[in-house]
Amino acid sequence: MFFLLLGIFIFSQEKKKNFSTQNVLTRIIPNDKIDFWVLVQNNYGKNEELKIAGTKKDYLPQSSGFNITPTEDSFYYIVYSKGGKINYITEINGLKDFIGRVDNVEEAALTQVLEGYVIDEQFADVAGNYYEDGTYYYLDLGKVTSKECPYEKRHFTLMMNKATAQISQVKENGTYIELYTKKCANNPRLLKIEKKEEPKDEPKKKPAKKRR
Repeated sequence: MFFLLLGIFIFSQEKKKNFSTQNVLTRIIPNDKIDFWVLVQNNYGKNEELKIAGTKKDYLPQSSGFNITPTEDSFYYIVYSKGGKINYITEINGLKDFIGRVDNVEEAALTQVLEGYVIDEQFADVAGNYYEDGTYYYLDLGKVTSKECPYEKRHFTLMMNKATAQISQVKENGTYIELYTKKCANNPRLLKIEKKEEPKDEPKKKPAKKRR
């Protein structure tokens, strides 16, 4: 436990490097021996090949794909050839077998995205960066912890062993996004509205007696 806490302490003292979505995906080292693979980004209907490894073969453009950050308007997909057969990865879970063994910090982050964490480039200082030493990767990642009222994101530091790819420790660092809407009954602004005091009923006056 002492060494784990010491690792977190050292990590907090070191300069962290931000993740880039494109760099994370282009740094994948496929698990199996394949003929070629290409990473494609589709941005507003236009396909751009971000990485080509091996001898490129003809393939069909895809109309859907995956994201690894919550703010992207575009999507990605991977095309690869194994044993002469063209395969497509359009769902993020398909990356698991493609990545296989964790070879670098980018793949380490991707394995945790598959476990429900997010690389939040918009808030990279708290939920999209890392540091590494000779034994561990230290990953700062986010997670959507509530989609109800309020919508909430928390950030975590994950300590992953490089040799085993096992998470040794998860440290929760708190909430970094908390969004309320007008529909939220627990919106603090609505709760602060002071209730107006209802007017008290005044005693009814008796009708005056008529003189005879």
